[in-house]
Amino acid sequence: MTHEMTVGTMPTCFRAYRRASQAPGCRTVCADRRWPQIAAALGELRERGRHAVRIVDAQCACGTLLIVAARHAHAMGFTGIEARGIDRSPARIGRARAAANRLCDPAIGFRFEVADTVEALAEEADFPADIVLWHDQSSGGLQAGIREAVTAAGDLIIGDPAPGTFVKAAA
Repeated sequence: MTHEMTVGTMPTCFRAYRRASQAPGCRTVCADRRWPQIAAALGELRERGRHAVRIVDAQCACGTLLIVAARHAHAMGFTGIEARGIDRSPARIGRARAAANRLCDPAIGFRFEVADTVEALAEEADFPADIVLWHDQSSGGLQAGIREAVTAAGDLIIGDPAPGTFVKAAA
């Protein structure tokens, strides 16, 4: 079971935001409705003293959002960033891998893979990610079990187009 959580809209470190906002693809990413929630979630994790973060993008397409989020995390002071992108399209994953390979940042580990979303997210349930990004496709025939898989895969889920961010209820 989940509950909604309100997250602020701007990261706490303006200089980190400025550096990350100059990354390729950021104009597209900053127009994404999820971006303010992603930036705020990363800021909140840093304020709690976190130095490492795991981000999973459940339908990453070409990986732009995940790459910019990882670069933003590094600009904010995270020293260990694990970023996993999942998509069913080999062509999109190929483009995501190529984009990630152009970055030379030892603090960020990217893994992009062609996989079934539900199966890949099930792997995350044992050690949930800090942030899971996904596209809520409930109006377009949502694949059976994906909402449960997304919820189990991470502590903070940021979805689109459905507004809102939710976290797992305290056990």
